[in-house]
Amino acid sequence: MTTTLRPRRFGSLRDKHSRPYLMTAGLSMMGDNIEHVITYWVLWQTFHSPWLVGFQVISHWLPFLLLSVLFGTLAEKYDCRRIIQIAQGLFALVSLAWGVLFLTGTLEMWSACVLLVLHGCAGALWGPAEQLMLHDFADPRELPSAVRLNATFKSLGVLAGPVVGSVLMLLLGTTWGIFANVLFYLPMTLLMLRTPFTGHTRSGMTLRERVSILDTGKVLRGVAGDKVLVGMIVLAGLIAVCVGSSLTVSMPNFADALGAGEEGDLGYGLLLFANGIGGVVGGFLLEATGIIRADVKAAVVAAVVFGLTSVLVATTTHYAVAVAALVVGGVANLAATSVGQAIVQLRAPEHQRGRVVGVYGMVASGMRTGNGITLAGLGAVVGVSGAVAVGGLGLVAGALVIALLIGLQTARGRRA
Repeated sequence: MTTTLRPRRFGSLRDKHSRPYLMTAGLSMMGDNIEHVITYWVLWQTFHSPWLVGFQVISHWLPFLLLSVLFGTLAEKYDCRRIIQIAQGLFALVSLAWGVLFLTGTLEMWSACVLLVLHGCAGALWGPAEQLMLHDFADPRELPSAVRLNATFKSLGVLAGPVVGSVLMLLLGTTWGIFANVLFYLPMTLLMLRTPFTGHTRSGMTLRERVSILDTGKVLRGVAGDKVLVGMIVLAGLIAVCVGSSLTVSMPNFADALGAGEEGDLGYGLLLFANGIGGVVGGFLLEATGIIRADVKAAVVAAVVFGLTSVLVATTTHYAVAVAALVVGGVANLAATSVGQAIVQLRAPEHQRGRVVGVYGMVASGMRTGNGITLAGLGAVVGVSGAVAVGGLGLVAGALVIALLIGLQTARGRRA
């Protein structure tokens, strides 16, 4: 009689290789967000350009949309440690370039746009290689936990980034603060010199085909028969388009509606904090309790909860309700995306896992560009709060449709 081993809770934090990997990933993500805090402040003070504000969002997410599959193919073909080092080096180089421009007073609109695009490319390059490394650190039994903890530490970096960035600006100023930010990319860069894993160690497979930026259609056709895998990719796209970053960018509007929009009012800051803390607390809570399994039902339920809490935040007139909904929504968002990511990585064919992960990143991150367009279009018609509510309802409806279609396909397969 055989017994099925249960994954260890916090197993990735017990492992001597994955523990520093998760921590350095969090530091790198914090550096990413520190750069946003400092550079966005300087750019607004220098140019006062609404157009540039919009470009900041587009330049961050568009490289994910256009290049994720190519970068996923590179992660399949080459040593992921070196790709991660290149990405971290590009992050650091961009911070150094900002610092030089600030120091010399030579910052111009065109140079700012170039650096914003390069920063977005660094993030898109990092993503697929980072995910493939998790396959080496964790066996399939513990991969969902590794994906969840990786997302949790990165969420912690996102949450801490604005705080640390503000402290650096206060203590060092914008110029030396952005120079200091380079240090946050060094731990992961150095770790890649000593870890024995390559992203292909467990599978022993590397891609021998020619790399092409046009691989997206080929990859999608190759996995089209796996309705669960395709469904999780589509669900990630729905989350990105329907809600995406709309809660964050709409927070000033919600604060005004809830009576927390006065200058210096801590209520606005608490709303922002609640929006981020749910992902951090939720990740550790889900890992500690093990109450969510890596299956389609869990991903769909979490997406529905995220959609409903987004509607609640957009429509409530009670501040405490909004804060609670933001925290619960943060937990649900992390659960939906991490479960979907784990399912995709487990079901992706080994010989094209990097490309499939690239497609997932393209949809889950790149489609946030479309969220800005839908938010602007709907906002002009029904207002910002109305647009967020419509997006939340769209996510609920879409998630249920995906669950129905996957259920029907599974039922047909059983009858066959």
